[in-house]
Amino acid sequence: MKIRILPNAETDLEMGSDFYESQSPGLGDYFMSSLISDIESLKLFAGIHSKDFGFHRFFSKRFPFAVYYLVDEQTVSIYAVLDCRQNPKIISQRLRGNSE
Repeated sequence: MKIRILPNAETDLEMGSDFYESQSPGLGDYFMSSLISDIESLKLFAGIHSKDFGFHRFFSKRFPFAVYYLVDEQTVSIYAVLDCRQNPKIISQRLRGNSE
């Protein structure tokens, strides 16, 4: 299974990393490596997560972030990596504007 991180999700990861780096030096790198590790687990577990807002959703193990993705025959496409502390209406609006 191939994993494709779409541009908006890459931006989400970079913004999360920048935020955590501003909190404590090195925490941004830890955030990024943790989320990438979580995303890599989709090579084995893609599609088992429940759907929310039309996307499969799973939660990061170490940070309050959710990864929203879709699966086709050969590829897992990551659409968004969002902070769960946001208003659900904002998350819903973001995901509606993010579908292909």
